Amino acid sequence: MKSSRLVSILLLLQTRGRMTAAQLAEELEVSVRTVYRDVEALGAAGVPLYGDAGHAGGYRLLDGYRTRLTGLTADEAEALFLAGVPGPAAELGLGPLLAAAELKVRAALPARADRISARFHLDAPGWYADADATPFLPAVADAVWNSRVLTVRYRRWREPTDVERRLEPYGLVLKAGRWYVVAGPGPRTFRVDQILELLSLGEEFTRPADFDLVAHWTAYQRDFHARLHRGEAVVRLAPGRTLPRARTLTTEPDGWTRAVVPIESVGHAHGEFLRLGADVEVLQPAELRVMIAGTVRELAEKYGNFTHDSGH
Repeated sequence: MKSSRLVSILLLLQTRGRMTAAQLAEELEVSVRTVYRDVEALGAAGVPLYGDAGHAGGYRLLDGYRTRLTGLTADEAEALFLAGVPGPAAELGLGPLLAAAELKVRAALPARADRISARFHLDAPGWYADADATPFLPAVADAVWNSRVLTVRYRRWREPTDVERRLEPYGLVLKAGRWYVVAGPGPRTFRVDQILELLSLGEEFTRPADFDLVAHWTAYQRDFHARLHRGEAVVRLAPGRTLPRARTLTTEPDGWTRAVVPIESVGHAHGEFLRLGADVEVLQPAELRVMIAGTVRELAEKYGNFTHDSGH
């Protein structure tokens, strides 16, 4: 642990320049006293490290000195694939590994690493949904890494809701801020936040050699949408407005487009189309058109009575 910390101090000073003991302590999550001891150890080892006193002081390396200790360990290299999603990496228990890997990349390629991090950022969760509680995610991830069999108590949407399952976890997928585990036999897909209890049997399984997680997930989503969208709605779309999976029928003289859109249900489509406001007009089914018209009337009555002097 200490040797890893000493390397981290070297890399921090190499990439950031002068840093105070307090800054190093905060970065490494240790005490200032520990930083002092580590700095002394580096000096005793012959590292050209100097401390400047005063308000603008701090530790720095001799100008021109660069360490070659920038090789990634296997675990750090694996964690680096999640560099764009630090939150999920931490959920998986890979936060420290990811930090160490990023530090080594910055030391080896400072200009390129800074350029990338300044221009690209991935924020996976949705805007209005709270993050799901996934207390068993690290255990599931460990089973994925090490091909370990799990037994879980799982809550599903249909009766009986709570069931026991034996899982051979092939991979994890993060979709819109929600974690899913794809597991054999099957394979089948389970929401990690719906796992109520988990036990690792210590038994290994053999992951199918031909299993492709990305290909499986793509097919799973396609089949899911096919099962989900069993109905259709005929709508008019404002010029420039498009909808996913919409099939255009015709473009009308006023520039609006008439299209057929797959829908999950009338109730679900009601909320989805209302979000588009005046950019969409539902023509069919009649039940959906009547439902939206009723909601629009209620909104018009509610907001029509609003005045700036109402005090609300």
